[in-house]
Amino acid sequence: MSYYLLFTLICASGVVPIFAYVSVHSDWNPYTVWLVALGAVTFGLYGLDKLLAKLSGPRVPERLLHMLALLGGVAGAWLGMWVFRHKSNLRKHPRIWGLLALASVVHVALTCRSILVGNS
Repeated sequence: MSYYLLFTLICASGVVPIFAYVSVHSDWNPYTVWLVALGAVTFGLYGLDKLLAKLSGPRVPERLLHMLALLGGVAGAWLGMWVFRHKSNLRKHPRIWGLLALASVVHVALTCRSILVGNS
């Protein structure tokens, strides 16, 4: 099994239960629940990748971390970079910084739209 598939399965096994739990126990709209669930899992994968880097183990594919940020885990990615001091060097990881900035703008706009549409 490839590491990409393994870590994707780990991600899915975290997002689905968090999404289901928060959906049932809150009155948040599904988009907000999605951002919370994916953000939590993205944060966890940043921590796992940092740990694996220190242990010289198999790494979480960078493409997967980028994809999770784009799909809505951007808050978890920013927090993971800050808390774990992981992929936070702008010179070594310029793509992730640009990607996170773009994803942040998109998801803030979508969140504002969902709040405004939900309250009208």
